[in-house]
Amino acid sequence: MGTPFLKMNGLGNDFVVLDARARPLALSSQTIRAMADRKRGIGCDQFIVLEPGLGGADTRMRIWNADGDEVGACGNATRCIADWLGAELGKETLTIDTDAGRLIAERLKDGRVSVDMGRPRFGWEEIPLSERMDTRVLDIKLGPIDAPVLFGPSAVNVGNPHCIFFVDDVAKHDISRFGPMIENYPLFPERANVSIAQILARDHIRLRVWERGVGMTQACGTAACAVVPAAVRKGLSARKATVTLDGGDLEIEWREGDDHILMTGPVALNFEGVWPQDLSDAEKGAA
Repeated sequence: MGTPFLKMNGLGNDFVVLDARARPLALSSQTIRAMADRKRGIGCDQFIVLEPGLGGADTRMRIWNADGDEVGACGNATRCIADWLGAELGKETLTIDTDAGRLIAERLKDGRVSVDMGRPRFGWEEIPLSERMDTRVLDIKLGPIDAPVLFGPSAVNVGNPHCIFFVDDVAKHDISRFGPMIENYPLFPERANVSIAQILARDHIRLRVWERGVGMTQACGTAACAVVPAAVRKGLSARKATVTLDGGDLEIEWREGDDHILMTGPVALNFEGVWPQDLSDAEKGAA
């Protein structure tokens, strides 16, 4: 007997989803990496496990990056889970607990899903950074000291840390080259998601993302959520904007009344399958 799974994606940001609400699973980082492997496993950016919800929540969602490290938030996965679980439960509004907090998701009539991702955090200790610094303009420079190619990125935490460089043209910068270095820069003790952002208009931002523990990704929901408040703080953007990623568009609103971020976008179920290993028995007691 194997372990059933779902393969889902939001704008090409893809996930393997296991349902552990009725049957607990014992997972190791090694197994997560094996299932996330695109050549020998199922392949995904993030690995998602659903557990029973407590205190009125419809479910608890745990999230691992492809490298096997557990993380607190994944906006695109939250939308996908809300749509799939909402169809199962016959609900339009879902409450999902994550390590980054409780999220409320709404299934819209046009097939998209909107998620309240909560308030962004800007304090240097909330990112976190290894030293006190203005998170609007971090002291990071790439290139010659007297003529850096990239400099002064912003930092925002939306359940995970983001470092965002604002540039004139994203096509002129190969984020796959410098992304790994910035992800592991000493200023970020928990590593960071790295983005380059181009302001196309007050309500339109082009974004490319190097995701920590994953690499280049078609889309990153939390990066899209991070870039709008970061741009607003620098006077570059309105509070409501379309964020265009490699995989498509997300609608982001940094709501003025309560400073919560609303993220709206599409979801997709790729396929269902069965992993040959019975993870409920084969790895009991695994770390």
